[in-house]
Amino acid sequence: MQPIHRADLSNSNGRTLSRRAVLRGAGVAMSLPWLSAMDRLLASSAVSSPQRFVAITLGLGLHQENWKPKQSGRDYEPSLYLRNLMDMRNDMTIISGSSHPGVGGGHRAEASILTASSQGSSGRARNTISVDQLMAKHLGEATRFPSLVLSGNGSDSPCYTENGAMIPAMSSPRAFFEQLFVDDSRASRQLQSKRLQQGASIMDLVGEDARSLQRELGAGDRDRLDIFFTSVRDLEKRMQESEVWTHRPKPKVDVPPPTDVGSPNDLIAKQRTMCDVIRLALMTDSSRFITFHLGGAGGVVPVKGVDEGYHSLSHHGMDEEKLEQLALVEAAIIEEWGSFLRQLKSVNEGSGSLLNNTSVLLTSNLGNASNHDNRNMPVLFAGGGFAHGQHLAFDQQNNYPLPNLFVSVLQRVGLETDSFATSTGTMRGLN
Repeated sequence: MQPIHRADLSNSNGRTLSRRAVLRGAGVAMSLPWLSAMDRLLASSAVSSPQRFVAITLGLGLHQENWKPKQSGRDYEPSLYLRNLMDMRNDMTIISGSSHPGVGGGHRAEASILTASSQGSSGRARNTISVDQLMAKHLGEATRFPSLVLSGNGSDSPCYTENGAMIPAMSSPRAFFEQLFVDDSRASRQLQSKRLQQGASIMDLVGEDARSLQRELGAGDRDRLDIFFTSVRDLEKRMQESEVWTHRPKPKVDVPPPTDVGSPNDLIAKQRTMCDVIRLALMTDSSRFITFHLGGAGGVVPVKGVDEGYHSLSHHGMDEEKLEQLALVEAAIIEEWGSFLRQLKSVNEGSGSLLNNTSVLLTSNLGNASNHDNRNMPVLFAGGGFAHGQHLAFDQQNNYPLPNLFVSVLQRVGLETDSFATSTGTMRGLN
């Protein structure tokens, strides 16, 4: 095949590149990730850089006195945790006084971070779809991985399907890297393709059997069947798209695979390593909806000055020594979040940066981990092309619905919706 050079991605010959551009030759088809040149060539059309969403969720909250500025608006003085992020001030918004209406249960509400659904007093309530999975359901077919679910430890995640099933997380950065960039063997691709084709055939049979019942049912049941047919068609579409991706080579990056962090307690190194791979996933347009959960590890985080377990520190009971150590751990988490933002901002994409095209959320189910309070959730929000640079300070006693932020992000990534869970609209003050 003729090699494709960077110069070929110009408009000199009138050629255009779609988001699904493919290089073909010698029986091989290689799909391209999203490229800035695609925007430059189609500058006169409605095509724009893809919008993405990354959620970094914490299982043990953040101490409010250290993350929340005392002043509201644009002239706030940075809090202890934000002092080293002021170079990113105009790229982020601090949101206080918000939470998920009706959600309680302390640690159980970890399942509600991205669903805003109450888990009930016994934790047995059925969950609902998380905001990242709603995006993936409707927009995820554009990439190899509709969504990516990751964690610092274990397989628990705040990501749920529309049937309320938790999506297990991947906790190995190296395995994550290999999933993104290391091609499967031919035999493995053939087996995967066969399984997907068999699944599609099964769905065809189920759909045919269901349609044969329609003339025997009443109006109410026919409506329920219509909903079922829609689910079948959606699943078939996703399976067909997945089958196509099995035949496409994965993108190549000139970066060595990461080494997994040896210590299960080194939360900060795990965050740094995983975020490095998340950045590569975004740069290659391998996925547009990514969640990374940092749960409540119990061991001592290897940060200078810390000698007590993270979980124990989070339940500080206002003990001064515990609060000092907790601040060291949480400040390190926020510093890594800031480094991730800087990395995204350094990547040019279209007319802006990768950060400008990626909404990045940091939050937790716990507003006060010490007493398991789910009100006043810590919320730091960056990127996505929103008008940042402010502290949106809502009522600490009568919290503002955080699902409103989810509606704003859903609209930004391209979903035409005006509600999510217990939302009352888009987030006020976030232009």
